[in-house]
Amino acid sequence: MAAGLSAAMDVCFSTIPQSEPTRTTFFFSSSPTRTRFLRRPISSTSAAATADEESPRNPSQSSKTKKNGPSLSDQLKPLSAATLSAAPDRRLQSSNSKSTWVNPARPKRSVLSLHRHKRSAYAHNPKVRELRLFAQKLSDSAPSEAEFAAAIAQLPHPPTRENSLLILNSLKSWQQSYMFFQWLKTLEDSFPLETIFYNVAMKSLRFGKQFELIEQLANEMVSNEIPLDNITYSTIITCAKRCNRFDKALEWFERMYRTGLMPDEVTYSAVLDVYAKLGKVEEVLSLYERGVASGWKPDSITFSVLAKMFGEAGDYDGIRYVLQEMKALGVQPNMVVYNTLLEAMGKAGKPGLARSLFEEMIGLGLTPDEKTLTAMIKVYGKARWAKDAMELWDRMRENGWPMDFILYNTLLSMCADLALVEEAEKLFEDMKSSKVCKPDSWTYTAMMNIYGSGGNAEKAMELFDEMSSLGVALNVMGSTCLIQCLGKSQKIDDLVRVFDVVIGQGIKPDDRLSGCLLSIVAMCESNDDTAKVVDCLRLANPKLVGFLNSIQDETTRFEDVKDEFKVLMSSTSVESRRPFCNCLIDVCRNRERHTRAHELLYLGTLFGLYPDLHNVTQEEWSLDVRSLSVGAACTALEEWIGTLAKFVSKNEELPELFSAQTGAGTHKFAQGMASSFGAHVERMSAPFRQCEERGAGCFVASREDLVAWLESRASAPSAAAVTA
Repeated sequence: MAAGLSAAMDVCFSTIPQSEPTRTTFFFSSSPTRTRFLRRPISSTSAAATADEESPRNPSQSSKTKKNGPSLSDQLKPLSAATLSAAPDRRLQSSNSKSTWVNPARPKRSVLSLHRHKRSAYAHNPKVRELRLFAQKLSDSAPSEAEFAAAIAQLPHPPTRENSLLILNSLKSWQQSYMFFQWLKTLEDSFPLETIFYNVAMKSLRFGKQFELIEQLANEMVSNEIPLDNITYSTIITCAKRCNRFDKALEWFERMYRTGLMPDEVTYSAVLDVYAKLGKVEEVLSLYERGVASGWKPDSITFSVLAKMFGEAGDYDGIRYVLQEMKALGVQPNMVVYNTLLEAMGKAGKPGLARSLFEEMIGLGLTPDEKTLTAMIKVYGKARWAKDAMELWDRMRENGWPMDFILYNTLLSMCADLALVEEAEKLFEDMKSSKVCKPDSWTYTAMMNIYGSGGNAEKAMELFDEMSSLGVALNVMGSTCLIQCLGKSQKIDDLVRVFDVVIGQGIKPDDRLSGCLLSIVAMCESNDDTAKVVDCLRLANPKLVGFLNSIQDETTRFEDVKDEFKVLMSSTSVESRRPFCNCLIDVCRNRERHTRAHELLYLGTLFGLYPDLHNVTQEEWSLDVRSLSVGAACTALEEWIGTLAKFVSKNEELPELFSAQTGAGTHKFAQGMASSFGAHVERMSAPFRQCEERGAGCFVASREDLVAWLESRASAPSAAAVTA
């Protein structure tokens, strides 16, 4: 009996030939037996009969295999069976073929607990082991022809079809796989390279993102009339997607369809993702419906692609369609799908539905991960739901949900946007006491942004000194927040000290930091402070300082200013061009250079920096200054009034209503554009008045009042000269 049990423990796994894709057997050398362990020795004859009786066929699996073809892993499974030794080992045969009945209620003590036979150190066939060891050595060799030739000379067994395929599938490096595949082509009187060889080689090349080589092999198959199967096309398409060759992915997908092959789940999901990345929503829906109609059942990955596509577009109806389809097809969302849907809800501006979906996920027993919680915090932050965000943070701590740097920093960024100083300080202290999420440079940046927005220069400098003592590097974003805070507080000496540290640490100032320094130049109250900040700006952006000196020179002509302005803006990042222009206008107004300020506003409008400044309808003309600084907004109002005065002097038709939009500001620390704009309107004695019905920051004037005021200004030159 011990001998039989020892034989039962020493097994080798393989599969039956490819014509029987759904049946699996275990081998006692050459005798199959049942997979479950028995307490009695089994003869080879009875074991084979039992295996045949109890190996059920799965009709659906069989039909699916015939429809789509066997997978690459299924095709490779018979290799171990082909390389196993055919000679039976007599020592593994049971010496007693009679079975012994065992009472299941009172089983006998197993004798194996007293004397256990050691398992063989070579459970697999030695030939397979030698080939895999050779493949490992080949993978470890350098990817050169000389090294490859030296390694291939040590091939332990002849390169038969089975041996070659086993080695090719075991190679880890795509370079070695490609070189071995090319070497197989040079063998004389060898076996033909079938489709499976190309599929295995392409699989390795896909890991290396070598689409050009994959396409060469595919074209070679077409030229040599080697059939391309579902696996071949799927590998080509997925590799093209990974390499961002979306055009090639669609090209090979269409070729696949023309051959009549049915795409599998991986291919469908890959092509759907390609269409989604290209923004082809109609093609995505058409392909999805076509696949479902042909019998394909979408999986969670497919719905993740659809949800992400609709989320990027902010299409709530599309997101709802995804949820309905998943429910109709009985597909249970996994964590990836939930995370994608939550991000999509946030981009679509549906925080309430995101919260309901999150609670549904919790109700199903799923534990949210860091991405889930980060997505929810972003949703609440965008919707300005501070209370819900902080309640979610409390739940994280109570339930022990995972938190990482990204999640903590997202919470802090939300606190900065919503001006939640106390909550941010509490989070910051919680990170300090954490064992795994200590504050990093981005954490300190968020805190500096909070203190900087509130004008708390003392707290911001304390953070700066703390970072220096802990050795935490200051990044360019944190430097900008700190310098802006010090500039608003007129702590110019501290600003210069911080800037020197920034330069000393090798941080390269970007356009945002340059714009911050330029705005401080406009705010400086003394010439000495202005000179100190300009010296810092000269190190950060010498071209900007050169243009600043040019516009302050009264002898500079407008045409020269225009040319220099164009050169400066061409070398500036797109997102910093309008802030640069705003700050330059502010500098000119503070230096009593109003004419130059109007010239800069004209140049900004000419080069497309203020595309939505004026809005004209038949009923209303509007001035939108929400993207301007205070000085630029006042300049725009003066320019607009001058244009309207020309229309009145020519008796041209005007609308019933005129309005100016300054915005109310969503940040409690934000400077009051509406109050500054309103003060300038009062100084001009303009008939614009704030309209609470249309929201804060909206100034309106009727046609009759505006025309009467403009006519009175025209008759009184001294009043028309009044500006800021």
